[in-house]
Order: sequence, then C-alpha cells, then structure tokens
Amino acid sequence: MKIFITGGTGFIGGHLVRHLSGRGDSIVIATRSPEKRKGDESVRYVSLKGNLTEHMEGCDVVVNLAGESLFGKRWTAAVKRRLYDSRIQTTRKLVDAMRKMDSKPALLLSGSAVGYYGDCGSDKITEKRGVGNDFLAELCRDWEHAALEAENIGIRVVNPRIGVALGKEGGALATMLPVFRAFLGGSIGSGEQYFPWIHVDDLSRSFLHAMDDDSVTGPYNAASPNPVIMDDFSKALGDVLSRPSLFRVPEFGLNLVLGEAAIMITTSLRVIPEKITEKGFRFNYEQVSEALRQLLLD
Repeated sequence: MKIFITGGTGFIGGHLVRHLSGRGDSIVIATRSPEKRKGDESVRYVSLKGNLTEHMEGCDVVVNLAGESLFGKRWTAAVKRRLYDSRIQTTRKLVDAMRKMDSKPALLLSGSAVGYYGDCGSDKITEKRGVGNDFLAELCRDWEHAALEAENIGIRVVNPRIGVALGKEGGALATMLPVFRAFLGGSIGSGEQYFPWIHVDDLSRSFLHAMDDDSVTGPYNAASPNPVIMDDFSKALGDVLSRPSLFRVPEFGLNLVLGEAAIMITTSLRVIPEKITEKGFRFNYEQVSEALRQLLLD
C-alpha cells in the first residue's frame, strides 16, 4: 500500500513508519521541514505547507498523527490555541485536500487520545463511554469530529484513542528513566489513578490492523487490556530497573508547576480496548511488567 502520514517524524509516527517499511509499504511523510529529513527508499518527504492533494495522489491510506506536544508546559490561552490548531486545523486541511482528489484514499486513520473521556475514577471505560468535560476531552472530541467529515466524501474513518505509549526512545517512559536510574523514582499524584499504557509496538500493530480490516470504523481504545494504577506502574518500573520506587510527586506540586496541564498525569483512566479486540486484534504485551522488560532488558 501507499501511505501518506502527518506526524511521521515523531515518537509514535516513527515507530509506525518502521512497521510499514518492514512490510514493504510505500510512505509519504508530510513535515514542516522536508529538506532536513532523509529516509530509506520507501520513504518520501514532502512539505506540510504544500499542495497536499497532489502529494496524496495514489495513496491508499492517510494517517494523521500531527499535533503539538501536550506535555511539559502550562496550558495558557495561547498554548491551548496552538494545541487546538495543530490538531483540528491540520485535520481539516487534510480532509479539504482529500475532497479535491479524483481518486480518494480508502481510509483516514486520525489520532485521538484517551483523554477524550475525562477523569473516570475506577470505572472501566470502553468506547461506549461519553466525552468528558475538561479541555483535553473537548480537544479530542473536536479532533475526532474534524476527521469524521471525511465520511461525507466516502472515506472510512478510524480514530484510535491513544493511551500512554511506552517506548525507550520517547514519550513518558523516556522521561521517567533518568529519574529512576538516579534512585529518585516513584509515583506521581495520588498513585491510585489508573494509568492507560500501551507498548508502542502494539500501538503500531493496532494501526496496521485497522488499515487491513475494513470493518474497523470510528473510535477504538488504543491501550493495553490491563491498565494499572500509577503506584503499581512505578513499582514495576523500579523492579525492572532494580531501583527503589520510594519518592512521590504530590498532586498539589504538579498543580503548582503545570496548572491545568497536570490533568495529563493525575486523571484516572481505566481504559479497556473492547472494540479492537472484538475485531480480532491481539496484544503482544498485555502486562506492564513484560512490556517494560522487553523495552529495557531485551
């Protein structure tokens, strides 16, 4: 297949590109600075600011993972606008470009996040759960709605609601590793909040499954079937690294530093991937301890 990707140079996108290249797909990556990128023969870089309709010609699938990082900053009004525009406006631009195509892609796989649900405590959350009422939930809702406009032009739309992707090259785990290795690791917030993790390879494989199975439509939870509370995740990480998990970052401290953005860490999301498993997808890493061992010890 020929795949067009936004966000293909990021942590999650980079893993997906390696999976696609490994199975022989042809890849076009839209980025702001294509001149700075070099890929193998299966990857071509184009400008995200260019004529997207032209660049998408002949593509079977469009994957949309573009978006400014949500982590590491306070959500001021200006930051919220950038977070919103980098997702919703980019998605609208892609749909508008596809609308102009004579031969349209069969699928738009456009990212979302488990933050769609808001804080749900210890409730088990399937795709049937409604949207939350905080900024992140509303951002995910509008992101999905922008992608769903492609259905009006005959394109299948899939929205993976992505959990915390675990990989040693990036994301949350890469941020935690230096702290734990320095014997300063521990839990964050109350420690009782559910942590909706997924091994980054399982995440990429779920994307491929959605590409190959035409019956997969709409949102699906892209998270392990076995979410754990933060205390248990921290203990598992400490055990794999042979380090103690003694320290705790209290919730009030996170709120002081990050303000509203602290909900990224303190929100409890016991997310269950009901829909994708019903479609026959099987996780290679169902337990957090085996996922961490594979990432850090193999």
